[in-house]
Amino acid sequence: MVNLLLVSGGQIALYIALGVLAVLFVVILALVPIKTWFISLVSGAHVSMARLIGMKMRRIPVSIIVDAYIMARKAGIDIDIVSLETHHLAGGDVRKVINAVIAAHSAKIDLSLEDAKAIDLAGRDVDQAVRQSVTPKVITTDLISAVAKDGIELKVKVRITVRANIAKFVGGAGDETILARVGEGIVTTVGSAETHGEVLENPDFISQKVIEKGLDIGTSYKILSIDIADIDVGQNIGAELKKRDAEARKVVAQAEAEERRAMAEAQEQEMKAKTQQMQAVLIAAEAEVPKAMADAIKNGKMGVMDYYKIQNLNADTTMRKAIAGEPNGSNNKKQSNNPFED
Repeated sequence: MVNLLLVSGGQIALYIALGVLAVLFVVILALVPIKTWFISLVSGAHVSMARLIGMKMRRIPVSIIVDAYIMARKAGIDIDIVSLETHHLAGGDVRKVINAVIAAHSAKIDLSLEDAKAIDLAGRDVDQAVRQSVTPKVITTDLISAVAKDGIELKVKVRITVRANIAKFVGGAGDETILARVGEGIVTTVGSAETHGEVLENPDFISQKVIEKGLDIGTSYKILSIDIADIDVGQNIGAELKKRDAEARKVVAQAEAEERRAMAEAQEQEMKAKTQQMQAVLIAAEAEVPKAMADAIKNGKMGVMDYYKIQNLNADTTMRKAIAGEPNGSNNKKQSNNPFED
């Protein structure tokens, strides 16, 4: 009986142990991606089970990280899988970074993993940067209007061939800055030409001058060439500006002439008013003459015969002026009562 109990107790212990092992096996299968671990092992990019379990517990996509790690090791790039985990946790795109580093390594372009991660975290497309370093990019401008010294407008369209400057891809200016600087350079170069004919005879003059200005400084690109795609003759801006200037001067001169005319009319009206004022004073003075003569006769200072002589003298004077055709004759002017007006 005792032996039977011992046998039964041993079997129960064995069953419990087997159950625990089964549970542990299931847990391991749930936590450890066996397939991924096996692939990394046979690929020569071994990743420990502990690392894989830790990645899975941190909710890191194990397959993406391990695949990228295997790709890098197969390409001969010595990296640490921890750096890939860190980059993923920082919000970066691990696959894009590894593809860029592999492409740069194959093309003999100096791009470290840390630089690639920095470019990716900065929001720039690191894979595109590497492609543009290998295959230059062509940027075409719109028609740029520029005026030579002779006043003739030229409309220029250029093609800018650039290569990505990976060292300045983070913090460097983009396409818009390149276009703006090239446009400014074209306007300055054409504006410095004496005649538009010089530019038309030698369009390369524009390209050479613009490239010499170093317009790619501080940008994410290196300008390889600037080629003239099209150049047309526009308007005669100089003549148009002179025409507008002449019209403006004409308007100013007319305004000044109108001002002088108004001033002259005002002065004329003022002189007329002064003349009428003086005539009123004269009439007022003439009105005092008869009173004075009456007072003189009354006081005995002048006789009646003297008065008649004065009247005869005035009449004789008026007659003579009328015969001579002077405007002061009796036909043109009312006879004055002032005996001393002559």
